[in-house]
Amino acid sequence: MGTSNCSDDFKRDAVHHITASGLRNLGLSEEELASFSDPFREGMMQEDRLRRLGDRRKSNWLDTVIEGGPIWSGNVASAAHSESVKADQTDDETSVKTATTVHAMVLLYAQERKDVETKTKEIEKLLTNQNVAIVHSLPLVLDVEEGRNFSREHFGFADGISQPIPYDEPRADSKKTSAVEVDGKLALEPDPVRGVRLGEILLGHVNGHQEIPPGPMVRDIADNPLPEQNDALVFRDLGRNGSYMVVRQLHQDVPAFWKGMQEAASTLCKQDSEAKDVDATWVAEKMVGRGVDGCGLRPEGRIPNGPNGEIDNGFRYFDEDRHVTGCPLGSHVRRSNPRDSLAPKEDMKQTLSDAANNHRILRRARKYGTKIENKLEDDGKERGLLFICLNTDIARQFEFTQQTWLMNSDFSTLYEETDPLIGPDGEMAIPVEPLRYRAKVKTFVKLVGGEYFFLPSVNGLRYLAAL
Repeated sequence: MGTSNCSDDFKRDAVHHITASGLRNLGLSEEELASFSDPFREGMMQEDRLRRLGDRRKSNWLDTVIEGGPIWSGNVASAAHSESVKADQTDDETSVKTATTVHAMVLLYAQERKDVETKTKEIEKLLTNQNVAIVHSLPLVLDVEEGRNFSREHFGFADGISQPIPYDEPRADSKKTSAVEVDGKLALEPDPVRGVRLGEILLGHVNGHQEIPPGPMVRDIADNPLPEQNDALVFRDLGRNGSYMVVRQLHQDVPAFWKGMQEAASTLCKQDSEAKDVDATWVAEKMVGRGVDGCGLRPEGRIPNGPNGEIDNGFRYFDEDRHVTGCPLGSHVRRSNPRDSLAPKEDMKQTLSDAANNHRILRRARKYGTKIENKLEDDGKERGLLFICLNTDIARQFEFTQQTWLMNSDFSTLYEETDPLIGPDGEMAIPVEPLRYRAKVKTFVKLVGGEYFFLPSVNGLRYLAAL
């Protein structure tokens, strides 16, 4: 269970998410569970998925995970096996078991911390009466800066800047013209840079491959709140208007990060006497791929804000920074969303941009822990980020981004380097004129726990409540 104090439009709300093991405990049959996607049913702690995500290899946890391994997950695979298994693995040794099992997660949203605490006590009492225990809790925060539209994560960078903009073209078989509104208008056409089809975010709608992504199906029950299926009379669509949610609790070592930036800057300055502008902040911004204020990087400086002071996020890399002397190709934001930068020639810009958008996720992260007073001094307090994202195809969207872009040591034209922000120890190439720097980076972000959740629609939640 997680709690959140935020400055969204949410005045006082709760959002519920359920793991595959949680759905099994609610009473869904194995036949019904089989209609959910493979990643969701296998869980994040399945060995092959851990390898893809850069968490574990050859039965060993990597440095990108806290010592001893993650402390919580849904223990999805182990729930489907017998209880006569080893303490740390299932009987077929394809899935790791964490000490804490999470069956469901509740995110509480409110303007004030006291409202969250009051609601938490109410929910805890209700759960206790149903023999349900709260096994993990995080005080989350979204402290949007006054006059700006972003919060800063613990390293000090503006967070959550780049998000896809969904749209929904009219369908011949539907009376509705669109299910999406942007700025009060129906979104019928894609934003030229950030546009993604609604089916990339919500099940039951057309996705980037011109298909309606398959959603989970459940057997019919009395007074069923779910819509009828003309071609499946005994089943109802539980997935429509729901989504799959990825959650990863990430510990951030702030002092190690900034000391690492200082060390890297010092080394680069010793190697190049002309590196007068290189300092810890310069190296950090090159690693992240944006300025600390969220502005994108380009060769002549930062991309200027829009006419109303908003951060310009509608840029393309091919035209703005084709030779990567502004925003390095291996930086975190350029890896996580390459836009059109992978296009080999100009007439392929739009094709590669569209292809990249077919792997987008809707990110809704929240930080936890107090703000550090001195970013170079370890105060011994736990802090980090609860990474949250929505997608309808976990393998094609979140896992592809993590494996093929972020953790790929040979991403695009790079060689032997992974994501400098969330990857393992290594080096990062920073092209400058006329040289190319090689900055040493260490592991500053580590996995604490995580799982794949199903986020049902309101009708879906009503169905599950009726079981």
